[in-house]
Amino acid sequence: MLVMAEIDATVPHSARIWNYWLGGKDYYPVDKAMGDQIMEFFPEIAENARGNRGFLCRVVRHLANAGVRQFLDIGTGLPAVDPTHEVAQRIVPEARIVYVDNDPLVLVHARALLTSTPEGTTDYLDADVEEPGAILQAAAQTLDFSQPVALLLVGIMQFVQDDAEAHAIVNRLLAALPSGSYMVLTHPTNAVRGPRMDEAVRQWNEAGGSPRLRLRTPTEISHFFKELDVIDPGVVSTSLWHPDTGDPAPIDDHGALARKP
Repeated sequence: MLVMAEIDATVPHSARIWNYWLGGKDYYPVDKAMGDQIMEFFPEIAENARGNRGFLCRVVRHLANAGVRQFLDIGTGLPAVDPTHEVAQRIVPEARIVYVDNDPLVLVHARALLTSTPEGTTDYLDADVEEPGAILQAAAQTLDFSQPVALLLVGIMQFVQDDAEAHAIVNRLLAALPSGSYMVLTHPTNAVRGPRMDEAVRQWNEAGGSPRLRLRTPTEISHFFKELDVIDPGVVSTSLWHPDTGDPAPIDDHGALARKP
């Protein structure tokens, strides 16, 4: 049973600002104000949000077509068009999806995430990425960790400031997955816009955006995949990862899909 969590509408929060940039409706005036402040200086941030979301849809579709039946989506964010379970279950109706987030507003909307095909399953965990053991224990009630799982860390690891902690979290999650599993990880960077992206992040952190975030370079992002077999085209701007149409421009959001040997 879902319990209504306390929501602080006086502090801007990443999930709600992201929802605003994506054109959603689930945000408060403080989130819009912060989103507008950053877009005034760095209007491309909305492109980053849309590009990251498009990548998620494409990579889940790729995984489902490759036969993946289980997805662990950590840092889910607020429901948006084409969430993980809908994309996966269109192709694999029996797919099982576990969403994980610790934002109270996401918890309020969790029932929207819990829809599923009759053949499949979805579940939602109110948990923090910094507690991977608790996530794995709870997710095991829905997912079979003796079979391949796709671990989705899309736009979440930038909120873990310390490099050693960030790598320990990823390694702990990967250690629980069997051979043949996959990891998808995306992370903001400043490789495209440089100082302007740096300034956007500075404004976010100094204005009290919650949680605080940091950028990592493409090389630093690639280190998360060092024990995995990275799928072509490698660690790239997410807008350039097998785009559906056209010739998209790179964005300050990099990531990859990789397979656990």
